[in-house]
Formats: sequence, structure tokens, C-alpha cells
Amino acid sequence: MIEVLVVDDDIRVARVNAAYVEKVPGFHVAGEAHSAAEALRQVELLPRLDLILLDHHLPDETGLEVVQEMRRRGHQADVIMVTAARDVTTVQAAMRQGALQYLVKPFNFAGLRGKLEAYAELRRTLDSGGEAEQADVDRIFGALSAPSEPGLPKGHSPTTAELVRQSLMNAEGPLSAQEIAERTGVSRQTAQRYLKLLERTGRARLTLKYGDAGRPEHRYVWATRT
Repeated sequence: MIEVLVVDDDIRVARVNAAYVEKVPGFHVAGEAHSAAEALRQVELLPRLDLILLDHHLPDETGLEVVQEMRRRGHQADVIMVTAARDVTTVQAAMRQGALQYLVKPFNFAGLRGKLEAYAELRRTLDSGGEAEQADVDRIFGALSAPSEPGLPKGHSPTTAELVRQSLMNAEGPLSAQEIAERTGVSRQTAQRYLKLLERTGRARLTLKYGDAGRPEHRYVWATRT
């Protein structure tokens, strides 16, 4: 089992993220923390820790400062940043300090599951040991990349496509582009673009909702639900 520490200043968010982690086979939540100080205590106390899902905005220090202190103390647990911080400076700093991935809030289960499954694949690759040929090195460095989706047009992100797809699949009824945007954290225009792609490829169906006035609202439903 891959032992995970979930760190988020919001207790409810931490519990949701922990529940997500427990749903992914091969992962176990070893603990939760809601501040930098508590996270560092957990790192010291847990008998085994493989991965930390680390929020950046903590009440006492930043997530990146937690990573710095962990490394100073000699702790080598892997880190995936899970945060609403979108500025390039923070993303770059996380990369330079050794964060393996960076998951932007808000996200759904599919978004986190993809990161965890990719991490598990990375662990399997590294645990095989031995000397690495170039192909092995390429596989190691590419293990955390989002899997490509066959036929995905140029300029479309596989990660975003999966978020939109999962939102539709898990919905109880048709959703508008705005509702998809709110569920996935992308813009309405981006959601609309991916919804049209799913419609063109036959995986989603377009329905129209007529109001009292104006143009009908475009709503989409996963094809197997119609």
C-alpha cells in the first residue's frame, strides 16, 4: 500500500480528499493535517510515509515552506501539490523544490485519481531497480504525464477532456457548459469547446432547454444516458 498524508487547511476539504484517496486501489490515508506545524509533526511521527497531498495556503506557513523544512530534516516523501494557487511563480517554485505534480483546485475524483494512478505507475517503474536505458529514463520522466486520448485534436488537454467526461458521466441529468465549468474549474468557453468535441464524437448528446424568452440553453448528457 502507498501511505498518504493529506494536508489541507480546510477540514472538510481534507476529508473529501482523503475519501478520494481511499477509493483508489493501492492507496491508504496514513493521516491528515490542517497546518504546516501539524504536517511536520505527522511526517516525524508516521512510521512510514510515501506521498503527501499538500495544500499551499496553510494558516502558519506555505506548503512550499513545509517541503523545504521536510528536506532539511532529511525526509524524502514524495509531494503532489493540491492547491488553488495558480500563479506561475508558485508553480515554478513547486517544481524546483521537487513536487512531482501540481493539481489545481477545484477538481473532482477523476482528476485526483489520474494523478495517483500515474504516481503508482512511477513507483512500479522505480521499484524495478537495475540500470536505466534511455527508454527507461523516458518512461520514468513521463510516468506522471496525463495519458493521451486517441483522436484528441491538437490543442486539447487530455486531463481537461477527462474532467469534462467524468462530470457528464457522473451527472444525474443534462448539464450546461456553465455547470460543467463550475464542476471542473475550467472556464465556460473551455467547457463548451470540450462538450462540442464529445458531441461530435458521439459520446455526448445535445439537448435544448427552452426558457420564457431568448435562445434555448444548450445542455449536454452522456450518450449512454439517453
